[in-house]
Amino acid sequence: VQLVESGGGSVQVGGSLRLSCVASVDTIGRYCMAWFRQIPDKEREGVAGIESDGSTSYADSVKGRFTVSQDKPKNMLYLQLSDLAIEDTAMYYCAKGPDFTFRGQGTQVTVS
Repeated sequence: VQLVESGGGSVQVGGSLRLSCVASVDTIGRYCMAWFRQIPDKEREGVAGIESDGSTSYADSVKGRFTVSQDKPKNMLYLQLSDLAIEDTAMYYCAKGPDFTFRGQGTQVTVS
């Protein structure tokens, strides 16, 4: 399985970004997918998840600000980040269930 994240960047507090994750064929919509974030020397944090049926879940820290979505024909997973806060600064990864192993390089989000 290949997962490649992109879309990160440096934004000011209150700004927005859209992260993208391109996946191998027949991954999106077939497995539970999730976005995680991690900062150095800290445990990774689950941010948002989306099931194969499209149902979603979010960490309390991002509810109402982040939106996860998927495009099955394009094999794409997205994470819309809005009203960003300094605490959202991290490397963001997409991952496939059930193991949710990080397979890509991640994409850095920096909020200042």
